[in-house]
Amino acid sequence: MTFRQTDGPAVSAAKAAISPATAYRFEHDHRLPSLQKGVRGRRRPDPLADFFDAEVVPMLSAAPGLRAVAVFDEMQRRHPDLSAGARRTLERRIRSWRALYGADQEVIFRQVQEPGRMGLSDFTDMADLGVTVAGQRLDHRLYHFRLAYSGFEHAHVILGGESYVALAEGLQNALWALGGAPLEHRSDSLSAAFRNLDLDARLDLTRRYDALCAHYGMQPTRNNRGVAHENGAIESAHGHLRKAIHDALLMRGTGDFDDLAGYRRFVDEIVSRKNAHHVKRIEAERPALQPLPGQRTCDHEEALVTVTSSGGFTLKKVFYTVPSRLIGHRLRVWLYDDRLEVFIGATLLMTLTRGRAPGTGKRAHIVDYRHVIHALRRKPMALLNLVYRDQLFPRDAYRLTFDRLLEKMPEASACRLMVSLLALAHERGCEAELATLLSADLAAAQLPDLAALRARFAPDPATLPDVVVHLTPLVDYDQLLGVSRGEAA
Repeated sequence: MTFRQTDGPAVSAAKAAISPATAYRFEHDHRLPSLQKGVRGRRRPDPLADFFDAEVVPMLSAAPGLRAVAVFDEMQRRHPDLSAGARRTLERRIRSWRALYGADQEVIFRQVQEPGRMGLSDFTDMADLGVTVAGQRLDHRLYHFRLAYSGFEHAHVILGGESYVALAEGLQNALWALGGAPLEHRSDSLSAAFRNLDLDARLDLTRRYDALCAHYGMQPTRNNRGVAHENGAIESAHGHLRKAIHDALLMRGTGDFDDLAGYRRFVDEIVSRKNAHHVKRIEAERPALQPLPGQRTCDHEEALVTVTSSGGFTLKKVFYTVPSRLIGHRLRVWLYDDRLEVFIGATLLMTLTRGRAPGTGKRAHIVDYRHVIHALRRKPMALLNLVYRDQLFPRDAYRLTFDRLLEKMPEASACRLMVSLLALAHERGCEAELATLLSADLAAAQLPDLAALRARFAPDPATLPDVVVHLTPLVDYDQLLGVSRGEAA
Protein backbone atom coordinates (compact mmCIF):
# COMPACT_ATOMS: atom_id res chain seq x y z
CA MET A 1 0.00 0.00 0.00
CA THR A 2 2.98 2.29 0.52
CA PHE A 3 4.17 1.71 -3.08
CA ARG A 4 0.62 2.15 -4.38
CA GLN A 5 0.63 5.78 -3.31
CA THR A 6 3.12 6.61 -6.11
CA ASP A 7 3.00 3.64 -8.54
CA GLY A 8 0.40 1.63 -10.39
CA PRO A 9 -0.85 -1.83 -9.31
CA ALA A 10 1.60 -3.82 -11.42
CA VAL A 11 4.71 -1.82 -10.37
CA SER A 12 3.63 -1.81 -6.71
CA ALA A 13 3.10 -5.59 -6.84
CA ALA A 14 6.58 -6.12 -8.30
CA LYS A 15 8.19 -3.95 -5.59
CA ALA A 16 6.21 -5.81 -2.87
CA ALA A 17 7.17 -9.24 -4.32
CA ILE A 18 3.58 -10.35 -4.96
CA SER A 19 1.86 -11.29 -8.19
CA PRO A 20 -0.06 -8.67 -10.21
CA ALA A 21 -3.20 -10.83 -9.98
CA THR A 22 -3.07 -10.64 -6.19
CA ALA A 23 -2.59 -6.88 -6.42
CA TYR A 24 -5.62 -6.43 -8.71
CA ARG A 25 -7.78 -8.66 -6.42
CA PHE A 26 -6.71 -6.54 -3.46
CA GLU A 27 -7.80 -3.43 -5.35
CA HIS A 28 -11.36 -4.73 -5.38
CA ASP A 29 -11.44 -6.13 -1.81
CA HIS A 30 -8.96 -5.06 0.89
CA ARG A 31 -9.83 -7.98 3.25
CA LEU A 32 -7.50 -10.92 3.76
CA PRO A 33 -8.42 -14.12 1.87
CA SER A 34 -9.22 -15.90 5.12
CA LEU A 35 -11.76 -13.18 5.96
CA GLN A 36 -13.41 -13.30 2.56
CA LYS A 37 -14.74 -16.84 3.10
CA GLY A 38 -18.31 -17.01 4.28
CA VAL A 39 -19.62 -19.31 7.01
CA ARG A 40 -20.24 -22.74 5.55
CA GLY A 41 -23.88 -23.74 5.72
CA ARG A 42 -25.25 -27.20 6.42
CA ARG A 43 -24.74 -29.73 3.64
CA ARG A 44 -27.51 -32.04 4.88
CA PRO A 45 -30.64 -31.59 6.96
CA ASP A 46 -30.22 -31.29 10.73
CA PRO A 47 -31.21 -34.69 12.21
CA LEU A 48 -31.94 -33.07 15.60
CA ALA A 49 -34.01 -30.14 14.41
CA ASP A 50 -37.37 -31.75 15.19
CA PHE A 51 -36.79 -32.62 18.84
CA PHE A 52 -33.62 -31.06 20.32
CA ASP A 53 -35.23 -27.84 21.60
CA ALA A 54 -38.56 -29.48 22.36
CA GLU A 55 -37.38 -32.67 24.07
CA VAL A 56 -33.62 -32.73 24.77
CA VAL A 57 -33.29 -29.26 26.31
CA PRO A 58 -36.06 -29.86 28.92
CA MET A 59 -34.37 -33.13 29.88
CA LEU A 60 -31.00 -31.43 30.34
CA SER A 61 -32.58 -28.62 32.35
CA ALA A 62 -34.39 -31.04 34.67
CA ALA A 63 -31.40 -33.39 35.16
CA PRO A 64 -28.09 -31.54 34.61
CA GLY A 65 -26.04 -34.69 35.33
CA LEU A 66 -27.70 -36.75 32.59
CA ARG A 67 -25.19 -38.39 30.26
CA ALA A 68 -25.35 -37.69 26.52
CA VAL A 69 -25.38 -41.40 25.69
CA ALA A 70 -28.48 -41.88 27.87
CA VAL A 71 -30.21 -39.00 26.09
CA PHE A 72 -29.35 -40.52 22.71
CA ASP A 73 -30.75 -43.92 23.73
CA GLU A 74 -33.99 -42.25 24.84
CA MET A 75 -34.24 -40.30 21.58
CA GLN A 76 -33.76 -43.47 19.56
CA ARG A 77 -36.56 -45.07 21.56
CA ARG A 78 -38.86 -42.12 20.90
CA HIS A 79 -37.76 -41.65 17.28
CA PRO A 80 -36.94 -45.03 15.70
CA ASP A 81 -35.86 -43.39 12.45
CA LEU A 82 -32.97 -41.56 14.18
CA SER A 83 -29.71 -42.84 12.70
CA ALA A 84 -26.93 -44.20 14.90
CA GLY A 85 -24.57 -41.79 13.12
CA ALA A 86 -26.30 -38.86 14.80
CA ARG A 87 -24.87 -39.75 18.20
CA ARG A 88 -21.73 -37.62 17.82
CA THR A 89 -23.88 -34.74 16.55
CA LEU A 90 -26.09 -34.97 19.63
CA GLU A 91 -23.06 -35.14 21.97
CA ARG A 92 -21.52 -32.01 20.39
CA ARG A 93 -24.87 -30.19 20.55
CA ILE A 94 -25.32 -31.09 24.24
CA ARG A 95 -21.76 -30.00 25.03
CA SER A 96 -22.37 -26.64 23.32
CA TRP A 97 -25.70 -26.18 25.12
CA ARG A 98 -24.10 -26.87 28.50
CA ALA A 99 -21.31 -24.39 27.75
CA LEU A 100 -23.95 -21.69 27.13
CA TYR A 101 -26.72 -22.57 29.56
CA GLY A 102 -25.36 -25.30 31.87
CA ALA A 103 -24.80 -25.07 35.62
CA ASP A 104 -21.63 -23.65 37.12
CA GLN A 105 -18.93 -26.24 37.80
CA GLU A 106 -16.59 -26.72 40.74
CA VAL A 107 -13.47 -24.56 40.60
CA ILE A 108 -10.20 -25.91 42.00
CA PHE A 109 -8.02 -23.26 43.62
CA ARG A 110 -4.32 -24.11 43.47
CA GLN A 111 -2.55 -23.41 46.74
CA VAL A 112 0.93 -22.16 47.57
CA GLN A 113 2.50 -24.67 49.97
CA GLU A 114 4.77 -23.49 52.79
CA PRO A 115 7.60 -25.58 54.27
CA GLY A 116 6.58 -27.37 57.45
CA ARG A 117 2.97 -26.29 57.11
CA MET A 118 0.87 -29.30 56.10
CA GLY A 119 1.02 -33.07 56.24
CA LEU A 120 -1.76 -35.24 54.82
CA SER A 121 -3.00 -38.75 55.61
CA ASP A 122 -5.26 -41.12 53.74
CA PHE A 123 -5.87 -44.82 53.07
CA THR A 124 -5.86 -46.63 49.74
CA ASP A 125 -7.11 -50.13 48.96
CA MET A 126 -4.43 -52.51 47.61
CA ALA A 127 -6.43 -55.75 47.35
CA ASP A 128 -6.51 -55.70 43.53
CA LEU A 129 -2.70 -55.99 43.26
CA GLY A 130 -2.91 -59.72 43.97
CA VAL A 131 -0.30 -59.79 46.75
CA THR A 132 -0.07 -63.12 48.60
CA VAL A 133 1.74 -64.10 51.78
CA ALA A 134 2.77 -67.76 52.02
CA GLY A 135 0.32 -68.50 49.23
CA GLN A 136 -2.65 -66.79 50.93
CA ARG A 137 -4.20 -63.72 49.34
CA LEU A 138 -3.52 -60.58 51.37
CA ASP A 139 -6.56 -58.31 51.56
CA HIS A 140 -4.99 -55.10 52.80
CA ARG A 141 -4.78 -51.33 52.60
CA LEU A 142 -1.97 -48.81 52.78
CA TYR A 143 -1.91 -45.94 55.21
CA HIS A 144 -0.26 -43.13 53.23
CA PHE A 145 1.30 -39.95 54.69
CA ARG A 146 2.75 -37.11 52.63
CA LEU A 147 4.17 -33.63 53.21
CA ALA A 148 2.53 -31.15 50.86
CA TYR A 149 5.66 -29.01 50.32
CA SER A 150 8.55 -31.44 49.88
CA GLY A 151 6.66 -34.59 48.86
CA PHE A 152 8.06 -36.76 51.67
CA GLU A 153 6.03 -40.00 51.79
CA HIS A 154 5.52 -42.84 54.22
CA ALA A 155 3.36 -45.95 53.76
CA HIS A 156 2.30 -48.58 56.27
CA VAL A 157 0.56 -51.87 55.43
CA ILE A 158 -2.85 -52.08 57.14
CA LEU A 159 -4.55 -55.46 57.46
CA GLY A 160 -7.95 -54.25 58.64
CA GLY A 161 -10.13 -51.36 57.60
CA GLU A 162 -9.72 -47.64 58.13
CA SER A 163 -9.69 -47.08 61.88
CA TYR A 164 -8.24 -44.78 64.49
CA VAL A 165 -5.71 -47.46 65.51
CA ALA A 166 -4.43 -47.75 61.94
CA LEU A 167 -4.29 -43.95 61.56
CA ALA A 168 -2.51 -43.44 64.90
CA GLU A 169 0.09 -46.15 64.29
CA GLY A 170 0.78 -45.13 60.70
CA LEU A 171 0.92 -41.40 61.44
CA GLN A 172 3.32 -41.82 64.35
CA ASN A 173 5.56 -44.13 62.33
CA ALA A 174 5.67 -41.48 59.61
CA LEU A 175 6.47 -38.61 61.98
CA TRP A 176 9.25 -40.49 63.75
CA ALA A 177 10.74 -41.58 60.43
CA LEU A 178 10.61 -37.94 59.29
CA GLY A 179 12.07 -36.58 62.51
CA GLY A 180 9.54 -33.78 62.98
CA ALA A 181 5.88 -32.80 62.78
CA PRO A 182 4.12 -30.28 60.52
CA LEU A 183 1.95 -27.50 61.91
CA GLU A 184 -1.23 -28.91 60.38
CA HIS A 185 -2.47 -32.44 59.74
CA ARG A 186 -5.11 -32.88 57.03
CA SER A 187 -7.20 -36.03 56.73
CA ASP A 188 -10.52 -37.01 55.25
CA SER A 189 -13.63 -37.04 57.43
CA LEU A 190 -12.74 -40.46 58.90
CA SER A 191 -16.14 -41.65 57.69
CA ALA A 192 -14.93 -45.24 57.35
CA ALA A 193 -13.67 -45.23 60.92
CA PHE A 194 -16.98 -43.75 62.15
CA ARG A 195 -19.09 -46.33 60.34
CA ASN A 196 -21.46 -48.34 62.55
CA LEU A 197 -20.50 -46.34 65.67
CA ASP A 198 -22.99 -44.70 67.98
CA LEU A 199 -22.79 -41.03 68.93
CA ASP A 200 -20.74 -41.59 72.10
CA ALA A 201 -18.21 -43.73 70.25
CA ARG A 202 -17.90 -41.11 67.51
CA LEU A 203 -17.28 -38.36 70.03
CA ASP A 204 -14.70 -40.54 71.79
CA LEU A 205 -12.95 -41.22 68.48
CA THR A 206 -12.90 -37.50 67.68
CA ARG A 207 -11.42 -36.71 71.10
CA ARG A 208 -8.73 -39.34 70.66
CA TYR A 209 -7.81 -38.01 67.23
CA ASP A 210 -7.64 -34.44 68.55
CA ALA A 211 -5.48 -35.62 71.47
CA LEU A 212 -3.14 -37.41 69.04
CA CYS A 213 -2.62 -34.24 67.02
CA ALA A 214 -2.22 -32.15 70.17
CA HIS A 215 0.52 -34.51 71.41
CA TYR A 216 2.58 -33.59 68.34
CA GLY A 217 1.52 -29.94 68.26
CA MET A 218 -0.42 -30.31 65.02
CA GLN A 219 -3.70 -28.62 64.20
CA PRO A 220 -6.20 -31.27 63.00
CA THR A 221 -8.14 -30.34 59.86
CA ARG A 222 -10.42 -32.36 57.61
CA ASN A 223 -11.54 -31.88 54.06
CA ASN A 224 -15.25 -31.61 53.31
CA ARG A 225 -17.08 -34.90 52.92
CA GLY A 226 -17.08 -36.09 49.31
CA VAL A 227 -14.67 -33.38 48.09
CA ALA A 228 -11.60 -35.45 47.30
CA HIS A 229 -9.64 -32.71 45.54
CA GLU A 230 -9.26 -30.87 48.87
CA ASN A 231 -6.90 -33.74 49.71
CA GLY A 232 -5.34 -33.50 46.27
CA ALA A 233 -1.76 -33.34 47.54
CA ILE A 234 -2.09 -36.98 48.62
CA GLU A 235 -4.96 -38.28 46.46
CA SER A 236 -2.88 -37.94 43.29
CA ALA A 237 0.11 -39.47 45.09
CA HIS A 238 -2.00 -42.59 45.78
CA GLY A 239 -2.07 -43.42 42.10
CA HIS A 240 1.67 -42.89 41.65
CA LEU A 241 2.49 -45.10 44.65
CA ARG A 242 0.13 -47.86 43.51
CA LYS A 243 1.66 -47.83 40.04
CA ALA A 244 5.17 -47.93 41.50
CA ILE A 245 4.30 -50.96 43.65
CA HIS A 246 2.57 -52.66 40.72
CA ASP A 247 5.59 -52.12 38.45
CA ALA A 248 7.95 -53.39 41.16
CA LEU A 249 5.82 -56.54 41.57
CA LEU A 250 5.96 -57.16 37.81
CA MET A 251 9.75 -56.75 37.76
CA ARG A 252 10.01 -59.01 40.81
CA GLY A 253 8.20 -61.68 38.84
CA THR A 254 5.84 -62.71 41.64
CA GLY A 255 3.50 -61.15 44.16
CA ASP A 256 4.04 -63.86 46.78
CA PHE A 257 6.06 -63.15 49.93
CA ASP A 258 7.26 -65.53 52.63
CA ASP A 259 5.78 -63.44 55.43
CA LEU A 260 4.13 -60.10 56.11
CA ALA A 261 7.41 -58.56 57.29
CA GLY A 262 8.95 -59.28 53.89
CA TYR A 263 6.13 -57.49 52.07
CA ARG A 264 6.40 -54.52 54.42
CA ARG A 265 10.13 -54.26 53.70
CA PHE A 266 9.31 -54.37 49.98
CA VAL A 267 6.88 -51.43 50.32
CA ASP A 268 9.32 -49.48 52.50
CA GLU A 269 12.04 -49.85 49.86
CA ILE A 270 9.76 -48.49 47.13
CA VAL A 271 8.75 -45.50 49.26
CA SER A 272 12.43 -44.84 50.06
CA ARG A 273 13.22 -44.72 46.35
CA LYS A 274 10.45 -42.19 45.80
CA ASN A 275 11.73 -40.05 48.68
CA ALA A 276 15.23 -40.13 47.18
CA HIS A 277 13.93 -38.10 44.23
CA HIS A 278 12.91 -35.27 46.61
CA VAL A 279 15.78 -35.48 49.07
CA LYS A 280 16.84 -31.84 48.59
CA ARG A 281 13.33 -30.50 49.21
CA ILE A 282 12.87 -32.83 52.19
CA GLU A 283 16.13 -31.69 53.79
CA ALA A 284 15.15 -28.08 53.15
CA GLU A 285 11.76 -28.61 54.87
CA ARG A 286 13.05 -30.47 57.94
CA PRO A 287 14.26 -27.31 59.77
CA ALA A 288 10.75 -25.88 59.45
CA LEU A 289 9.15 -28.89 61.18
CA GLN A 290 8.24 -28.94 64.86
CA PRO A 291 10.40 -31.07 67.15
CA LEU A 292 8.96 -34.41 68.23
CA PRO A 293 7.82 -34.99 71.82
CA GLY A 294 9.79 -37.20 74.17
CA GLN A 295 7.79 -40.34 73.38
CA ARG A 296 4.97 -41.70 71.26
CA THR A 297 1.39 -41.51 72.41
CA CYS A 298 -1.29 -44.20 72.49
CA ASP A 299 -1.76 -45.91 69.15
CA HIS A 300 -3.95 -48.79 70.27
CA GLU A 301 -7.32 -49.60 71.77
CA GLU A 302 -7.51 -51.07 75.25
CA ALA A 303 -10.00 -53.66 76.44
CA LEU A 304 -10.55 -55.83 79.51
CA VAL A 305 -11.44 -59.48 78.88
CA THR A 306 -12.07 -62.53 81.05
CA VAL A 307 -10.67 -65.93 80.13
CA THR A 308 -13.56 -68.39 80.09
CA SER A 309 -13.63 -72.11 80.75
CA SER A 310 -13.20 -72.62 76.98
CA GLY A 311 -9.57 -71.64 77.42
CA GLY A 312 -9.76 -68.26 75.76
CA PHE A 313 -11.55 -64.93 75.45
CA THR A 314 -13.72 -63.23 72.85
CA LEU A 315 -12.94 -59.72 71.60
CA LYS A 316 -14.72 -58.02 68.68
CA LYS A 317 -16.39 -61.32 67.67
CA VAL A 318 -13.05 -63.18 67.53
CA PHE A 319 -12.19 -66.00 69.95
CA TYR A 320 -8.52 -66.23 71.00
CA THR A 321 -7.01 -69.15 72.91
CA VAL A 322 -4.56 -68.60 75.76
CA PRO A 323 -2.85 -70.99 78.20
CA SER A 324 -5.43 -72.72 80.37
CA ARG A 325 -3.75 -71.54 83.58
CA LEU A 326 -5.31 -68.14 82.84
CA ILE A 327 -8.90 -69.41 83.03
CA GLY A 328 -10.89 -67.13 85.31
CA HIS A 329 -8.33 -64.31 85.16
CA ARG A 330 -9.15 -60.82 83.91
CA LEU A 331 -6.66 -59.67 81.27
CA ARG A 332 -5.88 -56.29 79.77
CA VAL A 333 -5.54 -56.32 75.98
CA TRP A 334 -3.92 -53.70 73.77
CA LEU A 335 -5.52 -53.97 70.34
CA TYR A 336 -3.36 -52.96 67.37
CA ASP A 337 -4.10 -53.25 63.67
CA ASP A 338 -2.22 -56.55 63.23
CA ARG A 339 -1.71 -57.92 66.75
CA LEU A 340 -2.93 -58.12 70.34
CA GLU A 341 -0.67 -57.59 73.33
CA VAL A 342 -2.05 -59.38 76.39
CA PHE A 343 -1.22 -58.19 79.93
CA ILE A 344 -1.99 -59.47 83.39
CA GLY A 345 -1.58 -56.46 85.59
CA ALA A 346 1.47 -54.64 84.17
CA THR A 347 3.17 -57.85 82.95
CA LEU A 348 3.16 -58.60 79.23
CA LEU A 349 2.10 -62.23 78.81
CA MET A 350 2.07 -62.76 75.06
CA THR A 351 1.45 -61.28 71.66
CA LEU A 352 -1.33 -62.77 69.53
CA THR A 353 -2.09 -62.36 65.84
CA ARG A 354 -5.19 -60.25 65.40
CA GLY A 355 -8.16 -61.89 63.75
CA ARG A 356 -11.21 -60.33 62.13
CA ALA A 357 -14.73 -61.67 62.03
CA PRO A 358 -16.27 -62.30 58.59
CA GLY A 359 -19.06 -60.06 57.40
CA THR A 360 -21.59 -62.90 57.81
CA GLY A 361 -21.94 -62.20 61.53
CA LYS A 362 -20.23 -65.43 62.62
CA ARG A 363 -17.30 -65.51 64.99
CA ALA A 364 -13.72 -66.04 63.91
CA HIS A 365 -11.19 -68.13 65.83
CA ILE A 366 -7.47 -67.59 66.41
CA VAL A 367 -6.29 -70.86 67.93
CA ASP A 368 -2.88 -72.08 69.04
CA TYR A 369 -3.02 -75.87 69.50
CA ARG A 370 -0.23 -75.64 72.08
CA HIS A 371 -2.65 -73.90 74.44
CA VAL A 372 -5.17 -76.76 74.50
CA ILE A 373 -3.26 -79.92 73.54
CA HIS A 374 -2.80 -81.01 77.15
CA ALA A 375 -6.57 -80.89 77.70
CA LEU A 376 -7.28 -82.67 74.41
CA ARG A 377 -5.04 -85.53 75.46
CA ARG A 378 -7.43 -86.14 78.36
CA LYS A 379 -10.52 -85.66 76.16
CA PRO A 380 -9.52 -86.72 72.62
CA MET A 381 -13.13 -87.20 71.44
CA ALA A 382 -13.67 -83.44 71.91
CA LEU A 383 -11.74 -82.99 68.67
CA LEU A 384 -14.49 -84.58 66.57
CA ASN A 385 -17.06 -81.79 66.82
CA LEU A 386 -14.85 -78.99 68.10
CA VAL A 387 -16.14 -75.57 67.04
CA TYR A 388 -12.70 -74.36 65.98
CA ARG A 389 -11.39 -77.74 64.77
CA ASP A 390 -10.18 -76.47 61.37
CA GLN A 391 -8.38 -73.54 63.01
CA LEU A 392 -6.74 -75.89 65.54
CA PHE A 393 -4.53 -77.62 62.99
CA PRO A 394 -1.30 -75.67 62.48
CA ARG A 395 -0.83 -76.81 58.86
CA ASP A 396 -2.97 -78.25 56.08
CA ALA A 397 -1.18 -81.60 56.32
CA TYR A 398 -2.61 -82.16 59.81
CA ARG A 399 -6.14 -81.30 58.73
CA LEU A 400 -5.99 -83.57 55.69
CA THR A 401 -4.53 -86.36 57.81
CA PHE A 402 -7.45 -86.15 60.23
CA ASP A 403 -9.90 -86.32 57.33
CA ARG A 404 -8.13 -89.47 56.10
CA LEU A 405 -8.18 -91.00 59.59
CA LEU A 406 -11.93 -90.45 59.87
CA GLU A 407 -12.40 -92.26 56.57
CA LYS A 408 -10.27 -95.28 57.47
CA MET A 409 -10.71 -95.66 61.24
CA PRO A 410 -13.41 -95.48 63.89
CA GLU A 411 -14.01 -91.97 65.18
CA ALA A 412 -12.60 -92.64 68.65
CA SER A 413 -9.38 -94.16 67.28
CA ALA A 414 -9.00 -91.38 64.72
CA CYS A 415 -9.35 -88.69 67.40
CA ARG A 416 -6.85 -90.37 69.72
CA LEU A 417 -4.27 -90.80 66.97
CA MET A 418 -4.69 -87.22 65.74
CA VAL A 419 -4.35 -85.77 69.23
CA SER A 420 -1.23 -87.87 69.75
CA LEU A 421 0.26 -86.50 66.52
CA LEU A 422 -0.43 -82.93 67.65
CA ALA A 423 1.08 -83.67 71.05
CA LEU A 424 4.15 -85.13 69.36
CA ALA A 425 4.55 -81.99 67.24
CA HIS A 426 4.34 -79.82 70.35
CA GLU A 427 6.47 -81.83 72.75
CA ARG A 428 9.27 -82.67 70.33
CA GLY A 429 9.23 -79.31 68.51
CA CYS A 430 8.89 -80.99 65.11
CA GLU A 431 5.75 -79.38 63.69
CA ALA A 432 7.19 -78.65 60.23
CA GLU A 433 9.12 -81.93 59.89
CA LEU A 434 6.12 -83.95 61.00
CA ALA A 435 3.88 -82.13 58.52
CA THR A 436 6.28 -83.16 55.73
CA LEU A 437 6.07 -86.83 56.75
CA LEU A 438 2.28 -86.66 57.01
CA SER A 439 2.10 -85.19 53.51
CA ALA A 440 4.22 -88.10 52.25
CA ASP A 441 1.86 -90.59 53.91
CA LEU A 442 -1.12 -88.87 52.30
CA ALA A 443 0.53 -89.05 48.89
CA ALA A 444 1.25 -92.75 49.43
CA ALA A 445 -2.34 -93.39 50.61
CA GLN A 446 -1.19 -94.83 53.92
CA LEU A 447 -1.93 -94.00 57.53
CA PRO A 448 0.75 -92.55 59.82
CA ASP A 449 2.64 -94.96 62.08
CA LEU A 450 2.65 -93.30 65.50
CA ALA A 451 5.26 -95.64 66.99
CA ALA A 452 7.64 -95.06 64.09
CA LEU A 453 7.15 -91.32 64.30
CA ARG A 454 7.82 -91.28 68.02
CA ALA A 455 10.99 -93.26 67.48
CA ARG A 456 12.06 -90.93 64.67
CA PHE A 457 11.61 -87.79 66.72
CA ALA A 458 12.78 -89.22 70.03
CA PRO A 459 15.91 -87.56 71.42
CA ASP A 460 19.16 -89.31 70.47
CA PRO A 461 20.72 -90.83 73.62
CA ALA A 462 24.19 -90.05 72.24
CA THR A 463 23.36 -86.34 72.22
CA LEU A 464 22.12 -86.28 75.79
CA PRO A 465 24.70 -84.87 78.21
CA ASP A 466 25.92 -86.95 81.14
CA VAL A 467 25.00 -85.07 84.26
CA VAL A 468 26.93 -86.12 87.40
CA VAL A 469 25.70 -84.71 90.67
CA HIS A 470 28.26 -84.62 93.51
CA LEU A 471 26.57 -84.51 96.89
CA THR A 472 28.19 -82.40 99.57
CA PRO A 473 29.08 -84.32 102.77
CA LEU A 474 26.88 -83.39 105.72
CA VAL A 475 29.93 -82.63 107.85
CA ASP A 476 30.54 -79.59 105.72
CA TYR A 477 27.24 -78.14 106.93
CA ASP A 478 28.36 -78.69 110.53
CA GLN A 479 31.49 -76.69 109.84
CA LEU A 480 29.39 -73.87 108.37
CA LEU A 481 27.16 -73.88 111.43
CA GLY A 482 30.17 -73.85 113.70
CA VAL A 483 31.68 -70.87 111.92
CA SER A 484 28.40 -69.02 112.14
CA ARG A 485 28.19 -69.69 115.90
CA GLY A 486 31.73 -68.52 116.41
CA GLU A 487 31.07 -65.28 114.56
CA ALA A 488 27.87 -64.76 116.51
CA ALA A 489 29.75 -65.23 119.80
